[in-house]
Amino acid sequence: MWTWRRRWSGPGRPMKPRIINVKPRTIQFVPLNPNGTPRIDRSPIYMTYDEFEAYRLIFYEGLTQEEAARRMGISRGTLWRCLENARRKIAIMLAENRNLIVTVE
Repeated sequence: MWTWRRRWSGPGRPMKPRIINVKPRTIQFVPLNPNGTPRIDRSPIYMTYDEFEAYRLIFYEGLTQEEAARRMGISRGTLWRCLENARRKIAIMLAENRNLIVTVE
């Protein structure tokens, strides 16, 4: 188990730490050209660990949003925003054939 939160700077309330159950490392999904070589001609899409963890808990482990939010230590609304961002980034990756990088900012 690993806790993670973005660096806080500026006005407003600082973010609560999120509980992430995957070991932090950079994960990269690279589309291939028809000849099998990696495509690197477009700018990559960056996904944060909390977005990846929300997506993993809901769609891979099959938890409800309330269970996933409880496991991550955040509210259901925050989990929903993370999940919506992750869905949008994955859809862009598939539709535009771009790299997806999951990393700490």
